[in-house]
Amino acid sequence: MRAPQLQPLLRGFVLGSFVVLGRELEEGAQLPFAFEEHVERRGPSLYELRPLVRAFIEEREPMLRSREDARLAVEELGREPAAAIFAHAHAGTRASEEEALFRTVLLGLLISTAEACGGFDWDDKAFDAAYGELEHSLFGERRTYVAVAPLTGISLAKQVELAPGLIVRPFVAGELATHWPESRGLLPRDFGRELDRSFVLELRIELDADAAPPDAAGELADAVSALRLATMAAVAAGPVMFETLDRRPFGIQPVLPIAATQPLGESSRLDAFRAPIAVDVLAALADADGDPALADALDRWELSLFQSEPFRSEQLRAALTSLLGETWPMRCCVLLADDPGAREELYGELTALAAGNPAGSVMVDAARRSVVAVLRSRDRDRLAHDLDRELLGLGRRLAPHAIAV
Repeated sequence: MRAPQLQPLLRGFVLGSFVVLGRELEEGAQLPFAFEEHVERRGPSLYELRPLVRAFIEEREPMLRSREDARLAVEELGREPAAAIFAHAHAGTRASEEEALFRTVLLGLLISTAEACGGFDWDDKAFDAAYGELEHSLFGERRTYVAVAPLTGISLAKQVELAPGLIVRPFVAGELATHWPESRGLLPRDFGRELDRSFVLELRIELDADAAPPDAAGELADAVSALRLATMAAVAAGPVMFETLDRRPFGIQPVLPIAATQPLGESSRLDAFRAPIAVDVLAALADADGDPALADALDRWELSLFQSEPFRSEQLRAALTSLLGETWPMRCCVLLADDPGAREELYGELTALAAGNPAGSVMVDAARRSVVAVLRSRDRDRLAHDLDRELLGLGRRLAPHAIAV
C-alpha cells in the first residue's frame, strides 16, 4: 500500500455511499439493467443482464459529493501530488481540482467496486481489488491510453499492425460491455455477426504521467484512409470510439465523419499483399500535411468515394491535377503501366476523363493507384521529375511505384 493514510478515508466514502445507494433501492429507486448479447458467428448467441451501476451512481453524483465523507477524502487527496496529476489526466484540465479528484478518484473507485459487486452488496475483496488498481494507476510513472473503434467493410485472417501501437484485430464479444454495458446500442448494425463486421481498430499508447491523451480521432481516421487506399473496400470506423486510461473508462468520443461514414462499394480482405501497402500508405500520410497539393489530392479522392456523377469525376480530375500537375494523363500512364499497349489504352481513358467524361470503374481505380503510388514514393516532386524523364526517353526510373496495387 503506497498511501496508507488514503485507504481508510476512501473506504469510508465507498462504504457510506453503498449504504446510501442501497437505501435508495429499498425506497423504490430502480437499478437499470442492460441486456447484453454476446454474438457468436458459429452457434447461438449468449445473453447476459448487466446492472448499469455507473449510470445509477452518476445520476446521484451531487448527493454523494455533498456528504462529509466525500469532503474529508477530497481534502486528503488534495495533499497528494500524484492524485492531482492522475485526476487531471482523467478529467481534463478544465475541471476544478476538487471536481476532478471527486469524479475520477472517488466516483471512479465507487463505480469500480459496485461493478465488481454487481450492485451495492458490500464485498471487502471487491473493494481491495479496486483500491489496489487505483493505487497502481495513481502512483505509476506511465499511463496506458487505449482507443477502440468498431471497423466495418473489411476482414482479415489475423491481427495486423498498421503502425506502432495501432492494430486491426478481431472483436472480442463482451470486451466493451465490461466498462460500457450499454455499448451494444452504439455499435454498427449487425456488428459481430458478419465476417466483414467483426474487427476493430485499436490505438494503444504509453504516456508519461502528466502527458495529455493523443488525438485518437485523427489517428483512426488516417488508418481508415490507408485501408481504403490499399484495398478499395467500403471501410468505415465507428461511429464512436471507446477510450480507456489505465484500464479505466475515459470516454466515448465520435469518430471523424469522413471515417465514420461507409462509402458505397464492396467489402474486401486485408491480405498479406495489401497489408504492407496499408502500412506504407499510413506512414506516408503523416507527411501529407507538409505538402498542400498532396493533402488536397487526398481530400478530394476520399470525398469522391461518397459522391455520384458528375461530382465524383470532378473530384477525381481535381485530385489528379493536384497530385501530378496539368500533365497528369501522361504521367499517370507512365506511372501505372509498363507495356506500351497498356499505356496507350490507359491514356485514352485518362484523356476522356480529363475532357469531362464520367469516370468508369477503371478510372476510379487508376486514381486510387496513382494516390498510393505517389504516397509510397515519399517524394512527389522527385517522382514527377522521374516520370517526365521517362516520357522524354531519358531513362526509366529506378523502381516502379505500386504498379500492382
